[in-house]
Amino acid sequence: MLEQPDAPFPPGLTARVELTVADADTARAVGSGDVPVLATPRVLALAEAATVAATAPRMPTGRTTVGVRVELAHLAATPVGRTVVAHARLVEADGRRLLFEVTVTDGDTTVASGRVERALVDRQRFVERAARVS
Repeated sequence: MLEQPDAPFPPGLTARVELTVADADTARAVGSGDVPVLATPRVLALAEAATVAATAPRMPTGRTTVGVRVELAHLAATPVGRTVVAHARLVEADGRRLLFEVTVTDGDTTVASGRVERALVDRQRFVERAARVS
């Protein structure tokens, strides 16, 4: 892949987002299980938030990114009260396609790892198309 000099998202962009696990973040609360630990959907949302944060400072006016593909392994349970940190690193930018490696950690423990693919879109056009589909 050849990167264009004016590409807004060069590989290597990073961001991190933290979450202190609350009762509302548990599998029991979100309906993805019946245990009081950090829910997989919340882990995914946190990882995606880190990818959004990585692109935010360089986002062109009128554009946004949307998630298109996720590969995530939830490896360890996290109880209420613990703080997890999601890290995202842009590993590939190919036209509108942005590929991130993500990890979520609780101290030295890897809670989750995977990849998130996002697409750069025109915000207004995207919302208008979504409204027509509904």
